[in-house]
Amino acid sequence: MDAYKNLAFSYDRLTNDVDYGAVVVFYHEILAAEGVKPRTAADLACGTGSVSLLLAQRGYQVTGVDMSEDMLTVAAGKVQGLENRPLFISQKLQALRLARGVDLAVCGLDSMNYITDPADCEAAIRRVYKALNPGGIFIFDINTPQRFRSMDGQVFLDEDDDVYCVWRGEFDEKTNICSYGMDLFQRSGKVWQRSFEEHREYAYTQEQLLGYLKAAGFSHIRVYGDRRMEAPTEQDMRIYFSARKGRIK
Repeated sequence: MDAYKNLAFSYDRLTNDVDYGAVVVFYHEILAAEGVKPRTAADLACGTGSVSLLLAQRGYQVTGVDMSEDMLTVAAGKVQGLENRPLFISQKLQALRLARGVDLAVCGLDSMNYITDPADCEAAIRRVYKALNPGGIFIFDINTPQRFRSMDGQVFLDEDDDVYCVWRGEFDEKTNICSYGMDLFQRSGKVWQRSFEEHREYAYTQEQLLGYLKAAGFSHIRVYGDRRMEAPTEQDMRIYFSARKGRIK
């Protein structure tokens, strides 16, 4: 079953603790440090468009990209009243093809981990490089292998008055994949509807991703701790990368 098909319309309610504003602020800390002032942006694996919305409100011309049409349906509704409305398109990142180049590409909330074939991840990074304008910058984050190991055997619960979601993580050291099955209960009038989804993420190392970025042609590659403008530590469960396409003149 496709990940996020049934979850899409309850996703924002179950992730209301995610501080998207803080994520976008951190993006801009990186942009300031790099001296980059983008006008156009691609929000890759944009989901329900929360980051796309915030970037558009800051004046960027935004293209949101996601493989889930259900998530994009929610995203389109979220920006309906916005004058500077993002454009949303359905594509896999390893087949990314934008109509025009962008100055900034972001990929948040460990979406890169969802590319579970390393060859596809490498292809996606090459596609992002091609999609950027000269001098453009790519910023993304991942869950670290330590994060996935900590999830092994753990049971998690998210709920509100109309949605109940329980899931259990399992990490396979041989395949480097963390799988978690989600039992989702959603209220529809007086009836609760049950569905199931399986999500899978690959535990990429810093070294792997640095290699993919360099092979794609990126330069000025930097790695940060979790929303900190400093190098990550072994305790970081999430880390950020930034990489440039050539130099700014």
